[in-house]
Amino acid sequence: MENRETANCLICHSIPDARERFMGDIGPALAGVGARLTPGRLRLRLVDPTRLNAHAIMPAYHRTEGLRHVDARHLGRPVLSAVEIEDVVAYLAGLKE
Repeated sequence: MENRETANCLICHSIPDARERFMGDIGPALAGVGARLTPGRLRLRLVDPTRLNAHAIMPAYHRTEGLRHVDARHLGRPVLSAVEIEDVVAYLAGLKE
């Protein structure tokens, strides 16, 4: 979630953590997201946000086909593993306020 070398969520989103100094505001703030969305909805947004919004700018973190402009390091491989997706879902689901 906070690792700027993998998912880099904080380039677009902010989280309720005063220790994080540089966070984005392109995507919605993630404070309280666990109260607004179920773990299943969070997971879907991470795996492939275009399933909910065909024009989503958020990358698909687990889809591997039908993508454009993919870094060579990720060709044919998801950005996040299934375990990493579940870790992010658990973190986000815990953001209730």
